[in-house]
Amino acid sequence: MGFVPNTDEDRQEMLKAIGVSSFEELISDIPEEIRLKEDLKLPEPLSEYEVLKELQSISEKNLDLNHAISFLGGGAYDHFIPSAVFTIISRSEFYTAYTPHQAEVSQGTLQAIYEYQSMICRLTGMDVANASMYDGGSALAEAVLLALGYTGRNEVVIAGPVNPNYLTVVRTYTHPRRANVKLTKFDSGVCDIDDLKAKITDQTACVVVQQPNFFGNIEDVFEIEKLTHSKGALFIVAIDPISLGILVPPGEYGADIVIGEGQSLGIPLSFGGPYLGIFATKEFLIRKIPGRLSGVTIDRNGERGFTLTLQTREQHIRREKATSNICTNQGLMMLAATVYMALMGKQGLREVATLCLQKSHYLAEQISKIDGFKLKYNQPFFKEFVVQTPIPASKIKEKLQAKKILPGIDLSKFSGYGDGLLIAVTEKRTKKEMDLFVEELKSL
Repeated sequence: MGFVPNTDEDRQEMLKAIGVSSFEELISDIPEEIRLKEDLKLPEPLSEYEVLKELQSISEKNLDLNHAISFLGGGAYDHFIPSAVFTIISRSEFYTAYTPHQAEVSQGTLQAIYEYQSMICRLTGMDVANASMYDGGSALAEAVLLALGYTGRNEVVIAGPVNPNYLTVVRTYTHPRRANVKLTKFDSGVCDIDDLKAKITDQTACVVVQQPNFFGNIEDVFEIEKLTHSKGALFIVAIDPISLGILVPPGEYGADIVIGEGQSLGIPLSFGGPYLGIFATKEFLIRKIPGRLSGVTIDRNGERGFTLTLQTREQHIRREKATSNICTNQGLMMLAATVYMALMGKQGLREVATLCLQKSHYLAEQISKIDGFKLKYNQPFFKEFVVQTPIPASKIKEKLQAKKILPGIDLSKFSGYGDGLLIAVTEKRTKKEMDLFVEELKSL
């Protein structure tokens, strides 16, 4: 965009229109002591070629996954993305499309949303899914708000280790509601069932559990569900969609609301976003769901058509009945997930999940053989596990990143989550890469 300066005559005309005689008069309310008196210290101007060269130099300071081996997890994973995903979402009719207000010109987008919703319902075992939220954190916060509003209660119980980043969003969302967020103990790496029993009361709106949990461990979701519903609370489950290739879907163990981070479904890491918030519920909550739902119908000519069936935003319904201030969906990310799930199919997703399971257990076993290293928790896990290290995890990160290995997450950065190294293994990690990681740990 070109820069077109205003002339002196233009400025005088604008000042006159707003009732002042000079720019100084316009800013007279700004105290002198906080005004900038000297010129801005800007670098010398550069040509277009020089700017591009400078930006390229800056970008190369990033350690990208084309040049590093990643064992990072904690909600964002280095999964393989089929090339067809990028090809399809890059088509102009999807890439430049706005939100689908007008059904008559948005049939392709609405159908993609409908297919996404259908696939998420099949994957999770739930009755209805919306057109997606911003990410896993916002999806969980919206689920908690739904539970508070639906039950009229004011307590939220977090069962076991749930992603601390999600909990930060939950606390932000629920602060105006003055909700009481309770955390259960998880000394053994999973929810302490006895502590959960003590913390659930008749004022509990919902119980939140992550399956697999933040440490990668498998929770006893069947027992947690019984305790939750015995007090009339809603049961919220945060999932890793890849894990549902082999784990029981939450719809089969009584979940009322299922949320999750959809990044692993064909969405690149992209230095932290944009991502995809999965949100699905049982049918009795359908009119409380935030966001949008696309539905299929038959028009007056007998042709199948798609339309937005529910839009619970304040622009479409009375403000007091609106469910959320999130009024759109991550359209391209939703489409990427839809294409990924269609390409992989039921069998493909199961194979990806199985590879993650097998490879993570192989690496965990090899690391456990190193002097000073051991698994922190004796629990079944899916694709992530916590390792107790003989030196601080921060030191391991520093040393291995210099060798272009991203060894995992230092848990000491999260208050209340203990210490250790949280390691994730996806289907992309080869035996050679994992063995190299082990050798580097041995040499520390």
